[in-house]
Amino acid sequence: MLAPLRTVTATRYAEALREGGSLPGLMEADDDGLYVTKFRGAGQGEKALVAEVVAGEFGRALGLPVPELVVVDVDPALAAAEPDREIQELIEASPGLNLGMDFLPGALPYTPGSQIDPALAAEIVWFDALVTNVDRTHRNPNLLVWHKRVWLIDHGAAFFRQHGDTPLSHSAHQPMPPDLLADHVLLGAAGSVAEADERLGGDALAAVGEAVARVPAQWLGANPASRRGDFAAFLTQRLARPRSFLEEIERARG
Repeated sequence: MLAPLRTVTATRYAEALREGGSLPGLMEADDDGLYVTKFRGAGQGEKALVAEVVAGEFGRALGLPVPELVVVDVDPALAAAEPDREIQELIEASPGLNLGMDFLPGALPYTPGSQIDPALAAEIVWFDALVTNVDRTHRNPNLLVWHKRVWLIDHGAAFFRQHGDTPLSHSAHQPMPPDLLADHVLLGAAGSVAEADERLGGDALAAVGEAVARVPAQWLGANPASRRGDFAAFLTQRLARPRSFLEEIERARG
């Protein structure tokens, strides 16, 4: 049986991180760790947390540098210690299970154009096209540099078509928005995407089930099994050969 995400209990809201629209916060937990926490009660809701887990755990299974993800159990009573009313309301609206990402102390934002291994850049472009992540652009790279290594963060915008009125899997063969793919921050630095596909493609199919299984059932609505199946079908269909998103990447590069 697949292990669920590790669960920690929040003990203190340490600091607001106002870089993103979801107003994540740095929270201390009962394991003495610090976690960048995204809340169920934020405007993007639980669907963004589902995308974070599926994309993040999928990337980790492929060997991409994604910080550990955990479930953060938040007691709304923690809001009483916060002077900022907006943060109080966010904590009060997010009782129970929220999403945390291991905090990388001293990490710096990746600067577009900075040196990066072309093979890694190609793998990240490949990965983002597969999971339809529309938020790794020059304007908002969502990459950190920590201990001289590039790390991938913030995947709440992946699987963006899950917010529509039809099952996500119905859009598996629809292309990425070409302007956003062309603006991918690493597209110009990427090496051969075909070679990245050879390195990652085989392991990717095997990783689908585990990534989808790690999402807490509480975030998946009235029928968690159906939602898991929808995500699994989406990824499996996109990975079927010929993989249309490879051609999309080359068009965007051209």
